[in-house]
Amino acid sequence: MVAKVIPVEDFDLVIFGGTGDLATRKILPGLYRRMLSGQMPKTSRIIGAARSEYDADAFREHVHQGLKDHVDQSLLKKRDVDAFLGQLDYLQLDIFTDDGWKALGEMLRGDVIRAFYFSVAPSLFGEIARRLVQFKLADQDARIVVEKPFGRNLETAKALNAELAECFDEKQVYRIDHYLGKETVQNLMAIRFGNALFEPLWNAQHVDHVQITASESLGVGGRGAYYDKSGAMRDMVQNHLMQLLCLTAMEPPSKFEANAVRDEKLKIIKALSPVAPNEVVRGQYSATEDKGSYIQDSENPESDTECFVAMKVEIANWRWAGTPFYLRTGKRLRNRLTEIAVVFKDPPHSIFDDTGTHLRGNALIIRLQPDEGITMRMTIKDPGPGGMRLREVPLDMTFAEALEGEDIDLPDAYERLIMDVIRGNQTLFMRGDEVEAAWNWIDPIINQWVEKGSKPIQYDSGGSGPDDALMLMHRDGRRWREIKQ
Repeated sequence: MVAKVIPVEDFDLVIFGGTGDLATRKILPGLYRRMLSGQMPKTSRIIGAARSEYDADAFREHVHQGLKDHVDQSLLKKRDVDAFLGQLDYLQLDIFTDDGWKALGEMLRGDVIRAFYFSVAPSLFGEIARRLVQFKLADQDARIVVEKPFGRNLETAKALNAELAECFDEKQVYRIDHYLGKETVQNLMAIRFGNALFEPLWNAQHVDHVQITASESLGVGGRGAYYDKSGAMRDMVQNHLMQLLCLTAMEPPSKFEANAVRDEKLKIIKALSPVAPNEVVRGQYSATEDKGSYIQDSENPESDTECFVAMKVEIANWRWAGTPFYLRTGKRLRNRLTEIAVVFKDPPHSIFDDTGTHLRGNALIIRLQPDEGITMRMTIKDPGPGGMRLREVPLDMTFAEALEGEDIDLPDAYERLIMDVIRGNQTLFMRGDEVEAAWNWIDPIINQWVEKGSKPIQYDSGGSGPDDALMLMHRDGRRWREIKQ
């Protein structure tokens, strides 16, 4: 089976911060792969805008090196690379002066979709938005893409929303969270709402608990000074984990349409109960023989910023009342893993007690990384003679294996989301009121830490986090799923 790739309409995309790390690693390589797939029209144009003293040829050489570093070498045929580089242009631009904006307008075509990617610090969002309107570069059909962090608390998120709202309608603003572009995240919605099997069981009556884990094996590395100003709660929980929680817990939308989906996500955020101090654990990794501690990596010996968070979350609605959601994220843990585990309740009555086997509830595991796929934990009879011996086995659908031999183009998250921007599809992007509601729930947790002056707990690098995080579940008679090597 060959998947049909439907090209998007012709477009001009301006990337502010076009020479930066995100553009070099993700945005431009992603656009190259979309061109190879036939989804990005060969007439589309990509304009890098930054303060770097490049001309168009120097920018193309910079992008070419980025392709060599971040795209599979088998895809870098000279003809294709030259074609892509031919779609690029560059403008040196200082957003705080009037210089260059008129020239940018002259580079843009009037008969295609215009999109503007703000791959810059959030403090620059408002200024860029105002300049686009001032110089009449953005018409009513233009789209702007803004990266996280979208604020660092409710007050700053509201201010950012207000700045953008002065210049653009909400339907033009695309707040990007690359987690929502992952194939498995979208498959979560397909599993829930496209199969009669799961939705009747997707509630507190049948689900014992849900675990959402996003672990990383690396530390903060060279980002230490930057990361120390945010921490795991702002960097991961407020956006990535919150979005996974919403998609797991939300009610079925009336249709698969942007505002219908986002309305249901917003209801979940507003239904989150306040988190008690004893239901959240935060930590910092310690040093190893060859690697520094978080304190050393952040270059701040007095740091009270967390790089690990585990918490128990309750949703106060009819579907989920009494079913806990356990969230966990951290740096320098045993392995890189992002997954959602929906753990169903034990069978109400076991007819196999005489076998000496305790039957655990089924579990549906949705893996986002690595090896995107879905696993269902099932109980079966152990094959062979010797009576009724039971064992657990996974029904495993790793996408790469399940779709082996099929010519299916699976774009990465940024590729898919950028194409959604051009299509005008906001389903996988956060709405302004979602962002504000998430901060409204997160802020009291962070404020408690500040008021108490508490310090994060130290934990061993290469493990599964602080012992207090294990106890968070142990006292409920549950256990975290193992982060395997």
